[in-house]
Amino acid sequence: MIGSAPGTPQYSGTFVPEIWSGKLLVKFYAACAIAAIANTDYEGEIKDVGDKVIIRTVPDIQIRDYVKGQSLVIQRPEAPNKELVIDKAKYFNFICDDIDKHQTDVKLMDSWSTDAAEQMKIAIETGVLADIYADAPAANKGLTAGIKTAGFNLGASSNPLAVSKANILDVIVDVGTVLDEQNVPSTERYFLLTPWMCGNIKKSDLKDASLSGDGTSILRNGRIGQVDRFMLYHSNLLYQTTDGSDTVWHLIAGQRAALSFAAQMTKMESLRAESTFGTLVRGLNVYGYETLKPEALCDVYVKKA
Repeated sequence: MIGSAPGTPQYSGTFVPEIWSGKLLVKFYAACAIAAIANTDYEGEIKDVGDKVIIRTVPDIQIRDYVKGQSLVIQRPEAPNKELVIDKAKYFNFICDDIDKHQTDVKLMDSWSTDAAEQMKIAIETGVLADIYADAPAANKGLTAGIKTAGFNLGASSNPLAVSKANILDVIVDVGTVLDEQNVPSTERYFLLTPWMCGNIKKSDLKDASLSGDGTSILRNGRIGQVDRFMLYHSNLLYQTTDGSDTVWHLIAGQRAALSFAAQMTKMESLRAESTFGTLVRGLNVYGYETLKPEALCDVYVKKA
């Protein structure tokens, strides 16, 4: 209530009219990166919970020595099939009362449906990231990572890797070398980082534009982009837990072929409620994911130095 000068009667407290704004307060959402880091080639082949996609793999062709006049050994190439099972589902179901629609001219159902879709993506990606880091093979995580050299520290339980602006670029390069030792292609590599780690990169030597190969310093444009063949993404959805007195994260790095993900919004409908005056809006999203090439996935167990 606006104040008044001495001696001026104040009537506004007697009746305060309510005005319903036609605008909604902006809402912030965590960024989702699952579509950028996973292979989604099989997404169009699913329809409902329980669907299974059979994925054929390429066998290893044997190379043998040859001497003149010898009989050739015939190989019958075989490779096991991989299965992508659509065995998970999430839904939303809300009601928009008729009276609410009359009290404001905002298209509430459209706004709430948009929010539901964003929350759906966040819930699914949070679950995926909390699960897949465990699929990284022993050579791609721990204190002795590297299938050929065992020479890289990527952190382990009770001994997380302490990361700061002084060593974060070394960590990224080391993870790249671990993937190199697995013969993982250099294309379509990614690294999911926490926001504080992205801040460390911006405060590291990479602030010099010439070191990143970019014509513009990342301190000016705020974009991290690509470092040592990794496209860097910040994520607030990485799995976070505690280890003793430390807060720790499981960072995920790899190549896009490592993870296959498929999701389908199989049901999206609105209908009149039976027991009240309002419209029900509900949606069902079925999805599944599978680590098809674990050798192309790294788990980096870190804490803030």
